[in-house]
Amino acid sequence: MALLAACGLIYEYLLAHYAGRILGSVDTTLYGMIGLMIVAMGIGAFYARTITCPYTGFAWLETGIAILGGVSVLLMAGLFSFAYILPSQLQQVYHSHETQGIYGGGVFLFQQLAEVFPYLIGLLLGAMVGMEIPLIARIREDIHQKHLQHNTGTIYGADYIGAGFGAAVWVVVCIKLPIIVSAVATAGVNLVVGWFFLAHYFRRVKGLMFLLGVNVLIALVLVVIAINGQSWMSKMNNMLFQDAVVFSENTRYQNIVITQRALKNQNKTITRLYINGHLQLASNDEAIYHAMLVVPPLMASARHEKVLVIGGGDGMAVRDILSWQPKSVTLIDLDPSMIQLFQGAHPSAPAWLSQTLIGLNRNALNDPRVEIKYGDAFKVVETLAESGNYYDVIIVDLPDPNHPDLNKLYSDYFYGKLQQILAADGAISVQSTSPYFAQKAFMAVGKTMASVGFNTRQYHTNVPSFGEWGWTIATLAGPSPAERIQRLGQIPVKHPWLSYQQVMAAFVFSDNYFDDLESIDVNRLNSPTLYRYHAEGWQDGDGVYFSSGLDL
Repeated sequence: MALLAACGLIYEYLLAHYAGRILGSVDTTLYGMIGLMIVAMGIGAFYARTITCPYTGFAWLETGIAILGGVSVLLMAGLFSFAYILPSQLQQVYHSHETQGIYGGGVFLFQQLAEVFPYLIGLLLGAMVGMEIPLIARIREDIHQKHLQHNTGTIYGADYIGAGFGAAVWVVVCIKLPIIVSAVATAGVNLVVGWFFLAHYFRRVKGLMFLLGVNVLIALVLVVIAINGQSWMSKMNNMLFQDAVVFSENTRYQNIVITQRALKNQNKTITRLYINGHLQLASNDEAIYHAMLVVPPLMASARHEKVLVIGGGDGMAVRDILSWQPKSVTLIDLDPSMIQLFQGAHPSAPAWLSQTLIGLNRNALNDPRVEIKYGDAFKVVETLAESGNYYDVIIVDLPDPNHPDLNKLYSDYFYGKLQQILAADGAISVQSTSPYFAQKAFMAVGKTMASVGFNTRQYHTNVPSFGEWGWTIATLAGPSPAERIQRLGQIPVKHPWLSYQQVMAAFVFSDNYFDDLESIDVNRLNSPTLYRYHAEGWQDGDGVYFSSGLDL
C-alpha cells in the first residue's frame, strides 16, 4: 500500500507540475490540479463499492493506472501541440495569408479542449488511485476471512507514510529527470505491483490470460515510450515554434530554445532565444532593448568602473557595457548552460551556432574583465551585501515575474539589498515588463524600488519583438536619474542605435498614465503582488505556453 501511495502522490505532482508549465498561471493550475485529483480520489473510493470481485478489480486497476500514468504526459503534449499548430496548418491548406489568423469556431473549441484535457486526465487518474484503498481493504478481510479490527488504520497509516516517501522521491529524483522519464518509471512501478499481485492471487482473478496479454502489451508500450518518448516530446515542442529550432535543451533550471528564420530576398537570418517558452531576444531588434537597459544607467552614474549585471546570461548587456571601458563586470546567472552557450563553449551546440551567438554578443562573456558568478541571484546578492561590495552601476536583466520563484527578485527586500551594494553616486536599471500590456506590474516595479529609498524614474520605448516595453532607473541621492542624464547633453559613448534625444523622450508618458499609482501595492517579499499583477496583465497571451511545458 505504501508503494502505491507513493506512486499516487508522484502522479499528483507530475500532472500538476506539467499542467502548470503548459497552461501558464502556475499557482492556479498547480493547486487546482492537486485539489481536483483529491476530489477524484474520493469519487473513486465511493465507486469502488460497485466492483464485485476485488481481486479482478485491483488487478485491472493497476494495469489501467500504469498505462494512463505512463502516456498521460505524452497525450497532453500531443494534443496541446496539435491544437496550437492547427491554425497555421489550416492557413497552408486554404492558402490564406499568414496575417489572417484562423482562431474561431472549431479551432477555438479544440484549443479549449487542449487546455481542459490535463484536468480530465487528472480527474480519471485520481479516481483510479482513489479506488485502491477500498479494494485493498476488502482483499485483506477476504484473505483473513474476518473483519479486521485495525484494517482501516493499518491501510491509511501505510498510505500516509508512502505518500511522504513519494513526496521525497519527487523532490530528490523525479523533478530533476525529464518528465516523460518520471511518468514511465512511476507507471512501471504500478505495473510491477500488478504482476506481483497476479503471481500471488492469480486463481482469484477472472479473465487471467486476457489480462496477462494486456499487461505484456502495456509493458511493451512503456518500453517504447522510455526509448523514444524524449525524442517525441522534443519534436512536438519544436512544432510550436514558427521558425526552425536549431538548439533546444532542458537544463536543471530552465528550458532553452534557439530558433532561426531566413529572411526572404535577404542574405541574413533572425536568431531568437526562448527561455521557458518566452521570447528573450531577437537578433533583429535586441540592440534596442539592451541599449535602453544599459545606456541610461551608465549615463546617470558618476562612474562606471565596476558594473554588476544580474541575469543577462546571453551576454548582450555585457557587450554594451564593455564599450564604456569598465575595469570589471560581474555577471550573476543561475544557469551554467546558458553561459556556455553564449560563450561558444556548449558541447551540444553546433560550431556554426556558437559562432553566431558569440558574434551577436561580440564574445563579451569571454572578455577577461568579466567575472561570472553562478547561483540564485537572491542569495548571491545577499552574500555581496554582507561582504561589503559596491558597484557603480547595477543592471537587472531578469525574466518577467511570470513565476512565483521570480517574484522575490522584484521584491522590496531584494531591492533593499541592491541598494546596499550600489555606490552612493551610482545608478541602477531594472527591466520592468510592458507598460502597455501589464501597466500595474510596470508601475509596481517602480513603486517597490521607491519604497526602499531609491529615487526612481521609469521609461519606455517600442521593441518590435516585444511591443511597448519599459524599464526603471534609480539613484540613491541627489538629482533624479533623468536630470543627471539631461545635464550630459549627449551620450558619452556613441551607440549605433540610440541617441540622446531618444533617451530623453523615453521618460515621457501620457499625462494620466500614473493616475492610479496610489492604488498600486508594493511587492513585499512575502506577497505575490507583482506576480498577480503580471498574470492579470498578460492573461490573454500567457495561456499559450510554447516551450518548457513540453520538457525536452
